[in-house]
Amino acid sequence: MAAFLAELLFDLVGSLVGSWLRQAAAAVCAWLDTKIHGRAARFVVGGLLGLAAYFLVPVIAGLLGF
Repeated sequence: MAAFLAELLFDLVGSLVGSWLRQAAAAVCAWLDTKIHGRAARFVVGGLLGLAAYFLVPVIAGLLGF
């Protein structure tokens, strides 16, 4: 029973945090879109942000796992 409740709790927290992170990312992207002009600059900034997320997501996930 405890394992079942733990799974429900993890699903609930995951959905709340996931929703909050999506909203925060959308707000940052909307703000950043107004600051960057030009297609090439947007590709460069998008690539840099994607590269940063590629390395930061496992680090954050590892920190939350402890």
